[in-house]
Amino acid sequence: MLRILDARTGESVSAAPARRGLTRIEAYASGLDLTALRVLLTADVLVRALELGGTPVWTILTAPHRLAELRAAATTLSIRPFEDGRDLASGLGEAQVLHVTGERDTAPGGGTVVRVAPVTWTGEPPGPDPAAPSGGAAASGAALRALLSADADSGALRLALLSVPRDAPVTLDAGRLGEAERTLARWRRAVAEWARHPSRPVPEEVRTRLRAAWEDDLDVPGVLDVLRDVAVAPDIPDGARFETYAYADRLLALDLPRDLGSLG
Repeated sequence: MLRILDARTGESVSAAPARRGLTRIEAYASGLDLTALRVLLTADVLVRALELGGTPVWTILTAPHRLAELRAAATTLSIRPFEDGRDLASGLGEAQVLHVTGERDTAPGGGTVVRVAPVTWTGEPPGPDPAAPSGGAAASGAALRALLSADADSGALRLALLSVPRDAPVTLDAGRLGEAERTLARWRRAVAEWARHPSRPVPEEVRTRLRAAWEDDLDVPGVLDVLRDVAVAPDIPDGARFETYAYADRLLALDLPRDLGSLG
């Protein structure tokens, strides 16, 4: 059962207290920058984790500014679409409400608050614009637009953001993005290679570790640690490695099987 830390009370609560009951997830984004995108990414992974446990989810986005651009950025990062909170009624009889917000945003009404720490872009701004700001919120917004408009794999940005606990600030620069891009390329090549071997089920111990990680306050870095262990474990067949990475990708949405069939 997925449990999440309620920022309002400091207590761990069930993200789905009623079995098979509807859970509403409402994301709040106050602008168009990397922090807002991280809020939406956290909500997206939360939805995926609940659905893997069989919980129906209703997702809403409340964004007072630049909604269309924010939706486009989210789509580029493989974040599922949200319904517009301004067009919806107060509720559909949901058993639980989870508000996913940045540190400076306030969630109205009751329900559990899932707080997301900010993202800061440091160093030289990505992209060709030498006049782009190099620090602060303006730099974060400029970095977001450059990152999502470039030819670079947006999965690297998704992985870089997922690699840090959501309640810890993220500092991004070209070096950190490059590291994420190399990791993603290595995993995709490995998955393509493992797919050439006979399929084997995900080892039960590995499945248990994966679920224990994401059900413990949505510990995605813990999920990534399990994948690193599986890649080098000598007692796991390659076919089981493939199925493990494919299973975890239902949560991570990093398109890990993308290179299937590309090896000669």
